[in-house]
Amino acid sequence: MDISITQALLIALITGFCYAGQLLGIYTNRALVMSFFVGVVLNDIPTAITMGAIAELAYMGFGVGAGGTVPPNPVGPGIVGTIMAITLKDQGVTPESALALSFPFAVLFQLVTTALYSIFAGTTNNARNLIQQGKFKQFNLLANLTFVSFFVTGCAIGFFASVSRPALQAFVEALPEWLITGFSVSGGLIPAIGFAMILSVMLDKKLMPYALLGYICAAYLELPTMAIALAGTFFALITFYANNDKDSTKQTETKNDKESYHDLSNFAEEDFSNGI
Repeated sequence: MDISITQALLIALITGFCYAGQLLGIYTNRALVMSFFVGVVLNDIPTAITMGAIAELAYMGFGVGAGGTVPPNPVGPGIVGTIMAITLKDQGVTPESALALSFPFAVLFQLVTTALYSIFAGTTNNARNLIQQGKFKQFNLLANLTFVSFFVTGCAIGFFASVSRPALQAFVEALPEWLITGFSVSGGLIPAIGFAMILSVMLDKKLMPYALLGYICAAYLELPTMAIALAGTFFALITFYANNDKDSTKQTETKNDKESYHDLSNFAEEDFSNGI
């Protein structure tokens, strides 16, 4: 599948908007969001959503940086991985193998992100000086320069990823079939690793039974995702209402204790007839 210049420009704008969106905290830099928009442009939403869901499951765990480590950037699988999964589908590239193949790009994009943060980290003093000098227009330009640089860099990444599809195809065709199969297997393991990483941070021993129940429903009972989600909602509601009942009981007991403390009728009248 070939990508036209119009499609490449649209992907470039989407990448720029999604990449810069991480500065606004609107979560446009999530792999699932970027994959969906790339799928709309390339007219293959099912493959794009599959790619985005697998990448989201993996990078949800990678987002939990251990110590001072910097996790890979979701732009790798969200843009480059989705382009691979859609355009190289006939060459045997699955979403799992595209996830594994896009991992070096994710690391590269994170290095670019760190470089941009480092470049603009030293503009604080300049911004302060501009405010003190009353040059508010220049301050406004400097304050938005980080966002503009992220947008331009994202556009460049998206455009070159789109027009470099023939190079990606030549690279994939040069790989032996057994290696692509290996990438598919390893790509299927990456979401499990990512989910294990996030469970290592979030999982509490009180929640272990629910995690095991979900695993049994998926692995042995082969229930669909919606059925498992509804079962999870069922247990969440039970826990929510049980906690509400406990809080109501505790508040009632506290209120009765306060009323009992201020009620002087409960105390026997003291005898002062002996002068003491």
